[in-house]
Amino acid sequence: MAMSDIGRHSPTRSGRRIAGLLLSPGAWIAAFAALAVLALLLPLRLPLGPNAWDTVVYLDAAWRIVLGQVPSIDFFAPVGPLGFYLTAGLRDLFPHAQPMLLVNWALLPIMLPVLALLAGHVARRSRGQALALVLPFLLFAALPINLYALFPAPGFDGYGFYNRHGALLLYLLIAALLFARHRGLQTGLVAVLMLALFLTKVTGAVSGTLLVGYAMLSGRMRLRDGVAAAAAVLATLGLLEAATGLTSAYLADILTLLELNTGTLLPRFLTVASVKFNVVGPALALMGLLAYAAWRDGPPRTPAGWRALADAPLGWMAAGFAALAFFETQNTGSLEFIGLWPILLPLLLGAWQQQDGRLRPAILVLVLATALPSAVICLERGMRAVMSAPGYAALDLPDLGPLGRVSVKPEIAARAAAMLEHYAAFPEGYRDLARRDLLPSYIFYSEIDYQASWLLEIQQGIAALRAWETANKRQLNEVFTLDFVDPMNLLLERSPPTAVPVGVDPGRSTPDLEPDTLSRLREVDAILAPKCPATGPREAIRQHFAGALAGRDRIALAPCWDMYLRP
Repeated sequence: MAMSDIGRHSPTRSGRRIAGLLLSPGAWIAAFAALAVLALLLPLRLPLGPNAWDTVVYLDAAWRIVLGQVPSIDFFAPVGPLGFYLTAGLRDLFPHAQPMLLVNWALLPIMLPVLALLAGHVARRSRGQALALVLPFLLFAALPINLYALFPAPGFDGYGFYNRHGALLLYLLIAALLFARHRGLQTGLVAVLMLALFLTKVTGAVSGTLLVGYAMLSGRMRLRDGVAAAAAVLATLGLLEAATGLTSAYLADILTLLELNTGTLLPRFLTVASVKFNVVGPALALMGLLAYAAWRDGPPRTPAGWRALADAPLGWMAAGFAALAFFETQNTGSLEFIGLWPILLPLLLGAWQQQDGRLRPAILVLVLATALPSAVICLERGMRAVMSAPGYAALDLPDLGPLGRVSVKPEIAARAAAMLEHYAAFPEGYRDLARRDLLPSYIFYSEIDYQASWLLEIQQGIAALRAWETANKRQLNEVFTLDFVDPMNLLLERSPPTAVPVGVDPGRSTPDLEPDTLSRLREVDAILAPKCPATGPREAIRQHFAGALAGRDRIALAPCWDMYLRP
């Protein structure tokens, strides 16, 4: 066959089928879901990242839920209950899943169906636009990766899960407001997403309310539809309250968190602007250019003209940027500003009014400058972590189950073990730092070698506790750990005490002790105090719960652990 004849032949049936699948949003979503299920079934070992112990907040809460405890009723929680319940459900289905993946994908059972419904609706008009909404979402949802690196070594981010969940839900909410043209579908999606935002993190619901309110103001959503969505959310929360009492308890926890986390918003906005200037700068420049174009055309002269301006790229950029910026002021690591993409997409495609030809190149550059940094950073950080994994070493954590399936650089593994011995051998220097309210380093908890040492410390505690129980022929049915997170009951398969919080962060997410908290802790068989190293926060936690230590026998359980035993 002559080379010139090749291009004349029509594609084969299999080629057309492959092309059809590649252009199908539903196929991409189905493939993503299948890969996620496969990854949860496999005993994967992931590179350890900074602040990885935050994952235990979800594991601890999920274990309590399995045993019958209810968030905000039986224990104080720093975020909404939805992620905890879905983590518990997924853990029941995938008991051997790597925890960082398990928690990161906890909300996929809600988000993927929403994405599929929206993508199917949009694909009827334009399959390209549907793909342009689906593929970025799947990229950002794929791995436990934040868009800001706290430590230079590659690793997965075992923290900020609820912030990532909130950012992805806001992405879907903005996409539903802008792209869902069927009133019933839009109303239903908004109701589901607003309920999920409220039960995930209340600041996400506040940002979502601002966006829905703006959609009604601009005419993108009818007032009656917005009211119907709000009524559906309130009715669901009412039913939840009637069945469990969870809604009012969760609201009480929110008020407590507001009291614990006071401060002005301006410094937080400045922090967001400095950390994410690669997005904030181009976004502000783009809004300035769109404002110039609107000013040059003259102000609208009728209410309909003002509403059209509100529904134009400038209005939605301003509203979306403000709502997402507010959400990011409440975050510590997230998928910052990914919700701008559904706003940028119509502008990029020219779905709104055509811009002056002289401005189009500048608008195109600023749209890409706003959108690309987040995608590039997510892909780059994720691939660094994946590609580094083959050269990383496993830690010796035989008693930690899936929590111990992590890896680090070989030199970090050696350092983590050596530092644990050093902390035990030379405690006084670290006690002095704790008295000065100083950590061993400025970003101590973000250092991967400390997170590795902490896991080794937990391993030492579990092994020592089991050895003590065997030697003394006594099983300790409940334990409580004087640390930020407490994986002990989960790993030992014991019952955690009620009335104590998950994630004990002094001054930030630790409310004043209630009388029933102390009385409940006095019934706990053993209270464990980790010591490697002594830190100011650990000492603050010990002082916070000091009333529960009175009358207990102090036992040197291991080089890094003391145990306060109930007589």
